[in-house]
Amino acid sequence: MACFSFITYASIYERHSHIHALASHHHSVVVAIAMEAEAAPLIQHLSLKLNPQFFSPKSPFLAYQGTHESCNLTVITNGKDAVHGTGVDNVGTIPAALATYLALEKLDAQEETKVDLLINAGTCGGFKAMGAEIGDVFLTTAVANHDRRIPIPGFTGYGIGKVNSTSVEKLAGEINAKLGVCTTGNSLDAHDVDHLHMGENEASVKDMEIAAIAWSCELHQTPHFGLKVVTDIVDGDRATQEEFMENLGTAAKSLQEALPKVIEYICGRSHDEL
Repeated sequence: MACFSFITYASIYERHSHIHALASHHHSVVVAIAMEAEAAPLIQHLSLKLNPQFFSPKSPFLAYQGTHESCNLTVITNGKDAVHGTGVDNVGTIPAALATYLALEKLDAQEETKVDLLINAGTCGGFKAMGAEIGDVFLTTAVANHDRRIPIPGFTGYGIGKVNSTSVEKLAGEINAKLGVCTTGNSLDAHDVDHLHMGENEASVKDMEIAAIAWSCELHQTPHFGLKVVTDIVDGDRATQEEFMENLGTAAKSLQEALPKVIEYICGRSHDEL
């Protein structure tokens, strides 16, 4: 659930190409999806099975695994809130970063399961000023934070946390998706200062997870990008929560259609073919 919900391309690509030289094509792919309802259609479509031993029993996270053509697929979700007793999906940056880190740590421990690519999929808010419309599919070019305000010398870059995504221009053309920066915050709505930073981030869409997921990927030197579907217009004149609920069905349908196409396209292809 994104909206509820970099460094240069050359340097990132060079580093990732070196690290994954033994795996020139995508054989192990992780799809990180915050909300279980958003993940369910893909899990069913690909007949993935729950692996109850993947995560520690102390964690709320869930992992579903299986194969598609030449790909070993792992779909992870953040599970439900037990700490506060609400039972809602664990959305936001903390569970997203932790679930991603633990999944990559487990899979990268063995060469045969080492992750070649991670995709973060979910819904998002879009900016009409950047060409976003309800139901649009966006692939990320970069990610950043818009609510980590740390006005201390030397901390600005860390607070913004801008990271380049793996280049996916060919994939975008294949599935008729738009390209843009996704900016992350821990609130569904946004205040004036958030809007200021989202503008500075040149954001096309906003969510609640991807910058944290990208951080964990960077620690593991795992290539990554986001697949986001617009549920609400951030710079519109309607309340975010109302528009989100009204358009969630439309966005969910777009996500259900786009995700299998993405998996179909990336399996067996190398990074420079994306």
